[in-house]
Amino acid sequence: MKTLITTILLICSVAFTFAQNGDYSAQLEASVKKLDQARSVADFQALEKTFVQVGNAQKTEWLPYYYAAFCNAKAGFLLQDDGEKIEPYSVRGEAQIKKSESLAKGDSKVLAEIYVVQAMIYRTKVFISPMTMGRQFGPLSDQFLKKAQKLDAVNPRAIYLEAWTKYYTPKLWGGDKDLAKELAGKAIQKLPATAFSVMPHWGKTESEALLK
Repeated sequence: MKTLITTILLICSVAFTFAQNGDYSAQLEASVKKLDQARSVADFQALEKTFVQVGNAQKTEWLPYYYAAFCNAKAGFLLQDDGEKIEPYSVRGEAQIKKSESLAKGDSKVLAEIYVVQAMIYRTKVFISPMTMGRQFGPLSDQFLKKAQKLDAVNPRAIYLEAWTKYYTPKLWGGDKDLAKELAGKAIQKLPATAFSVMPHWGKTESEALLK
């Protein structure tokens, strides 16, 4: 009898786990599809909350926290000319990307993706006050971008972020608009249209905008 009860409980547990995983996969896929269409700060605000909810329900997956941090990074970039509004996004984004890193299990390709977003988060901190925060967070952003490139030299999102940095950095401090154009074009070449995936695949829209 005890064996039968134990077996029934085990079956129920496995079935519940499969149901949870199915819900997680469906929610994540739906949210990433919406993210592909997001353009405004309000869009990214709403999606950040969704990704946090998905992550908190699953707790062991790096992707939801990665995307939550990415939403905050994108909001920060959109608000870069209005530094007073950025800090809440950068604070939440930093905590989320560190959470994502803690769940990545040392996978170099995954860590490269995470470090690109971490570099973006630190760049948003520069936007808050370039004169007072630029010296600390500008180099820190560059440091994480280099870490990403070291782990995955052909990551198109890392290439895009380098292009963005080269374009917006003054020539006196290493900026190079011609190199930025070259890098943005290279990122686009490495981002051909492919079948949808929940894995990071953003960068084409950003690179095309930079070329314009």
